[in-house]
Amino acid sequence: MQLVQGFDSRHLRGDFFGGLTAAVVALPLALAFGVSSGLGPIAGLYGAIFVGFFAALFGGTPSQVSGPTGPMAAFLANTVLAGLVALHPEDPQKAIVLTFEVVVLAGLFQILCGMLKLGKYITLIPYTVISGFMSGIGLLIIVPQLVPLLGVEFKGDVLRTLQALPLLIPQSNLTALGLGILTLMIVFGSPARLNRIVPAPLIALIVCTLVSLAIPGADTIARIGAIPSGLPHPVLPTLAIEDVQPLLSYGVMLGTLGAIDSLLTSLVADNLTRTQHDSDRELIGQGIGNCISGAMGGLPGAGATMRTVINSQAGGKTPLSGMIHAVVLLIITLGAGPLTASIPITVLAGILIKVGIDIIDWGFLLRAHRISWRATGIMYGVMFLTAFVNLVLAVGVGMFVANILTLQSLTELQMDQVRAVTDPADDEQLNDRERELLGAAKGRIMLFRLGGPMSFGAAKAISRRMAIVKDYDVLILDVSDVPLLGVTASLAIETMVKEARAKNREVYLVGATGRIRRRLQRLRVMELLPASHQMDSRLVALEAAAESLQELPSNAANASV
Repeated sequence: MQLVQGFDSRHLRGDFFGGLTAAVVALPLALAFGVSSGLGPIAGLYGAIFVGFFAALFGGTPSQVSGPTGPMAAFLANTVLAGLVALHPEDPQKAIVLTFEVVVLAGLFQILCGMLKLGKYITLIPYTVISGFMSGIGLLIIVPQLVPLLGVEFKGDVLRTLQALPLLIPQSNLTALGLGILTLMIVFGSPARLNRIVPAPLIALIVCTLVSLAIPGADTIARIGAIPSGLPHPVLPTLAIEDVQPLLSYGVMLGTLGAIDSLLTSLVADNLTRTQHDSDRELIGQGIGNCISGAMGGLPGAGATMRTVINSQAGGKTPLSGMIHAVVLLIITLGAGPLTASIPITVLAGILIKVGIDIIDWGFLLRAHRISWRATGIMYGVMFLTAFVNLVLAVGVGMFVANILTLQSLTELQMDQVRAVTDPADDEQLNDRERELLGAAKGRIMLFRLGGPMSFGAAKAISRRMAIVKDYDVLILDVSDVPLLGVTASLAIETMVKEARAKNREVYLVGATGRIRRRLQRLRVMELLPASHQMDSRLVALEAAAESLQELPSNAANASV
């Protein structure tokens, strides 16, 4: 196995320019995510550096660039940090240290998932849930940034912020608001040609910071302030017994969110580069990056879609591009203290509002009702739960409802594949000879035919069909067209055979081969029937049933009921 997945020295030039371009894009976003998370701009830079470098080095998606992302930063601020501050209101600094420990635990959880080869299962989430979640994350990013965009101070969740906006708008700092509007005009209105040379967020950061230093009222604008220079120091753990449970739960949730975020970006990278990522290795790489980032006081990170796309378009093809992106950010960070001091917070708010708007799944949001009202309900439900209640609850409820509706649809399909046939006209799949034999039996033979995968949803259909037809003497159970038989459906078949045998009816089993036969053998259903009544052909079973009818008195079924 390669130490670095997908490394190829032939792409050095493309990797250098890809990594450099990705770093330029990542710089203003890292600062903005750091400020919005409540942990400070330097935490955003550290997260971009450590997750970006080590996820690329040990990950499984060659062209992917990792770092702080909107979902991760929003979850950290609104769930993790807010929850830990509530647990330790007397010591906010302790809550911050514990937050970094959650990042480390999230990384360990991702490594464990990768080692257990769970990568292929993590993205098995319905698109309606993912769409609603991402749109809700967009709202979580946009609404809180309206406050710094106005140049005022207010802390609260999305709902409280929306309720307070009518009171906050009259208090706006017009100078800060003007800078914020200028930022939005630049990030939304920059020509595509210019963006390919210098990304719009960086243009906005530089232009608006310079403007803020030259206009009247500059001293009333809130700014980032100088960030620490030099290399970070490890965050020492302060874990207490009472903190273990919340930290573990937050760590699992954050790790799962990061895994989903990263693997979805890996799929985007696959489409761009026509390659195939290694999802388990990618989880391990992301986990290592998050462990180191958390230990060094950085934000958690994941595969970043926009930075990955830009890296690929600029020529980045191997993990070296992601590592170069991190090194460039490190160089900037080592001397960035004086440079960041003058950046207005309202400018970062404008950049984040653009990020939030881009995260919202407008393409699906505006046309979901054309596809299915169920899908629309799930998507909007997850979106509003994400924005106004709880991110984890939103995903949990969304997946539960989506899976229930999916199971209902599958059950309806399975019920259509369960046929109880006594009249040959009721089954078009019978050949002429089979129709002749079934017709001659005059209802005394019941052909019970199953088709398609039979899960627990089929058990109800089996019981219903059996209850409809009671007057028969011979039961032929045909599972020839069943590729998969669940435990519940198997037990329903067992009940059917036992009830028929208890009423002295002849029972024949047709087509139980391979995994179906093994499943019935493990449940000892095969032991209920003699070997002569276990057949591979439906026609042979019908012929044997017709012959056995000659030895049975007519309406034996009625006599036995």
